[in-house]
Amino acid sequence: MATPILIAGSRSQARAAAEGLRTACPWATSAVLLATDALALTAAGWLGFLAWSRVNSEIGTEFFLQLWPGLVVSLAVYACAGLYPGAGISPAEELRRLTMGTTAVCLISTAAIFFSKDAELYSRGVLISAWAGALWLAPLGRALARRWFARRQWWGVPVLVLGAGEEGRALAASLEANPFCGLKPVACIEACRGIEPGKVDEDALEEAVELARRHGVQQAILAMPCIGRQQLLTVFRRLETAFRRLIVVPDLWGVPTLWVAPKDLSGVLGLEVRQNLLMPVNRWLKRGLDLALGTVLLVLAGPVMAVAAAWIKRASPGPALYSQEREGIGGARIRIHKLRTMHVEAETLLWQHLRENPEAMEEWRRFFKLRQDPRVVPVIGEFLRRSSLDELPQLWSVVKGEMSLVGPRPFPYYHLEQFDAGFRALRRRVPPGLTGLWQVESRSDGDLEAQEMLDTYYIRNWSVWLDLYILARTVHAVVSGKGAR
Repeated sequence: MATPILIAGSRSQARAAAEGLRTACPWATSAVLLATDALALTAAGWLGFLAWSRVNSEIGTEFFLQLWPGLVVSLAVYACAGLYPGAGISPAEELRRLTMGTTAVCLISTAAIFFSKDAELYSRGVLISAWAGALWLAPLGRALARRWFARRQWWGVPVLVLGAGEEGRALAASLEANPFCGLKPVACIEACRGIEPGKVDEDALEEAVELARRHGVQQAILAMPCIGRQQLLTVFRRLETAFRRLIVVPDLWGVPTLWVAPKDLSGVLGLEVRQNLLMPVNRWLKRGLDLALGTVLLVLAGPVMAVAAAWIKRASPGPALYSQEREGIGGARIRIHKLRTMHVEAETLLWQHLRENPEAMEEWRRFFKLRQDPRVVPVIGEFLRRSSLDELPQLWSVVKGEMSLVGPRPFPYYHLEQFDAGFRALRRRVPPGLTGLWQVESRSDGDLEAQEMLDTYYIRNWSVWLDLYILARTVHAVVSGKGAR
């Protein structure tokens, strides 16, 4: 993948640096995603047909072939929802659009069959079964497509970043490091004069227009919080004929970024920020998901916990379960349980190891975890920690309502004390989770700063779609063992 060019000099430097630059191709990206969606929906239809044919033996292959109009309409709905190429859309938002689009097509098709004179020629059972399969196959297919292709040079949409010093460079670096977003920076142009704060560099705007014309870049991101309203309007007027889309990055660090809606306030632009977790209906929805899914998972996990407990008792003297007091919602003290993965004398072993190994002490101070942990019971303890199955007893806390399936992890008090009071107060607004954004993004590889950043993002941007996305990512994180300690 091409590295974004940092341009802060003359137009000739910009032309020389950009010569031969290969950029992302939105059409190729859209074609891959379109083919992936078509394949996923076809597979969902076939699986739905097979499943329903086991219920109704009179179902023939013609009922599967009758699903093709739904395939075409679904792809058209996805296109209208902006999912091709879908660059810059968050995973949670993409999941919402896919789910809503697929469900809308299913509902309309079911209603059409119901009112049709030839209703007996169609199978609502096959249609609904296919819909159920599409809800998870379509997001899964897109996730796999990004995993395979996101780091290719042709993937995504080329964008030009016009920034002011560190802001522009940081944004370009962030987009470059996260190719799954689909916005590929081809150049980062310094658009503000370093010696005159708040002034726009006219030569930089000319460089941006020329690069757009020479390389077909149709989208630009303005990361210039240092300039005023009048200067920003000047930039807009100069660039609006060269770029089809302009994205403005305001100086609003820490404000929620998901589910923010623009509002026209009598000609003045406003941003509506919804505090989703403060709305009672959303809390009930989250609790309903926890209770329903948590109960099912607890029943399924019962035999696994029984086998693991017997193995632990055999491998290490002591109880099979380990419990510890943690902080819950509103600061309430709760007791969480885990399958014991450490020796009973774990604390003695830990501090002896830290005293003898300065490198381990530094690792402990950063992460409060160790890659080579002398406390862990061999084999069964290592397996449970690597797979995170030691957390299964906490499903009971989820069912009781003390925890949630998704949320900030309930850290020990010695861990919480490393965070500032503001972040700890923010964490108390939501119940702790069995899994969370930190677990799926960095897991134990993330230090205290990463933990605070990801937990803050989750709390301020919560939605049921973000929860469903994190649950799906949790399965991958557990299976791969990435970042586990």
